[in-house]
Amino acid sequence: MEDKEIIELYLARDENAMRMTSEKYGLLCYKIARNVLGNEEDAKECVNDAYFAVWNRIPPEEPRSFSAFLSKIVRNISLDRFDYNTAACRNGSTDMVLDEIMEFIPDQTRDFSENIGLSDAINAFLAKQTKAARCVFVRRYFYCDSIAEIAERYGMKESAVKSLVYRVRDRLAAYLKKGGFYL
Repeated sequence: MEDKEIIELYLARDENAMRMTSEKYGLLCYKIARNVLGNEEDAKECVNDAYFAVWNRIPPEEPRSFSAFLSKIVRNISLDRFDYNTAACRNGSTDMVLDEIMEFIPDQTRDFSENIGLSDAINAFLAKQTKAARCVFVRRYFYCDSIAEIAERYGMKESAVKSLVYRVRDRLAAYLKKGGFYL
């Protein structure tokens, strides 16, 4: 089923919308949640919570890219669960990906859409990067893929991925500072 048809099911308040979403995007959603949380059960719960959140947001929203819309919701719910799970003590494993980027993001916001200026600046920066740099950056910091997963996906050595991630992250920090974001 096409995304437009799935969105139409949501708009019509047809409960099959969630089933169709699960059939088409269930594996993607689960992978995002599992990458953030590192826990099977929590990932499943977050994915189910995301389907419910989509149900509540469509209508009134009508996303242009349903997969991006859904991915963002899953990611944010998973990050919230991660924060809840690790409030008492940081485990140092899954949060390492987030710590890499959060050290230079202003006001420590994880949902870039809440800070439109920051979101626009990051998008403008990524638009100026090579396709490889953009893809690796998004896989690492949006989907929270491991270095090994990124290397396998793009046929690169892990050391090359680490190097690329480091260079892009440094360039982004410099770009944000130059753009007036206080880090």
